[in-house]
Amino acid sequence: MITVKSYAAKSATSALAPSTIKRRDVGPHDVQVDILFCGVCHSDLHTARNEWRGSTFPVVPGHEIIGKVTATGPQVRKFKVGEMVGVGVMVDSCRTCPSCKDGLEQYCDAGPTWTYNAEDKKSGGRTYGGYSERIVVDDAFVLKVPAKLDPAATAPLLCAGITTYSPLRNWKVGRGMRVGVVGLGGLGHMGVKFAAALGAEVVVFTTSKGKKEDALRFGAHEVVLSKEAAEMKKNQNRFDFILDCVSAKHDMSAYLALLKRDRTLVQVGLPSEPLSVPIFSLAGRRNAVASSNIGGLRETQEMLNFCAAHGIVSDIEKIRIQQINKAYDRLLKSDVKYRFVIDMSSLK
Repeated sequence: MITVKSYAAKSATSALAPSTIKRRDVGPHDVQVDILFCGVCHSDLHTARNEWRGSTFPVVPGHEIIGKVTATGPQVRKFKVGEMVGVGVMVDSCRTCPSCKDGLEQYCDAGPTWTYNAEDKKSGGRTYGGYSERIVVDDAFVLKVPAKLDPAATAPLLCAGITTYSPLRNWKVGRGMRVGVVGLGGLGHMGVKFAAALGAEVVVFTTSKGKKEDALRFGAHEVVLSKEAAEMKKNQNRFDFILDCVSAKHDMSAYLALLKRDRTLVQVGLPSEPLSVPIFSLAGRRNAVASSNIGGLRETQEMLNFCAAHGIVSDIEKIRIQQINKAYDRLLKSDVKYRFVIDMSSLK
């Protein structure tokens, strides 16, 4: 076993603090990655504070990992020492169920092994995430980072990026479609960039007047203040698809009214409280509410390649690991444009 420096939450009420964890030795199919950057996801905060009621402490968060390969097992053929790679939300799955065989490991029937706070089926105990010096991962769950992409700004693509890219691809968003993106935060700003790059006409719905300039810079064609009733009414029955990126409780009926007949609103924000779906809002136009989880390995690699081809990365604010607790406080206030990324050299 390898002893590794990390930052961990010892309980739901304690701040993240320096700690050490154990990583397994590099096995035949493993890749050891020295972590350079790790994105900060709202899921990290939820888990560290046990807001989803499933945390086992200590928790080492972080599932938007970018680093360099420092060792490989003898059976590894895809990766070489020195390569820039990524590790996202999953580090394993059963690989035999229909979902895994279809390249949809995120929907594994047995449940994927999440990068942190999951049962570690290989080493025992729990998995630990990217707020650490290095990680050892099965090579099947390691991703190639195209050389064109800035490593720090690529980190959030492995969660925020694929969470928005996957539904846009699944619902075949493209040219000739009008797409609404609700919320312009860590998820929403990626949704705008992807939808625009796919050729759609993109309209952002936000409660913040100050985000209009950013929304247009990301590729939006129009920005609507969702607090303005007249503006919302003007947009009813105009949209082919809506990507709802809001992770707080909100009135879904206002956005369902924007859809044309036989269209879908996909909720990718994960509020800690249940959302109310008004059935009459669906029945009137035979519409649907759906949701979506990250993406499988094949689709995530496709997304990274798409980003390289279109010059897409996240808008980030780099921080030191010693600033993580302050970053969590700011995250709760939506005080970040648009994703925190930890420079893990600050852990050395």
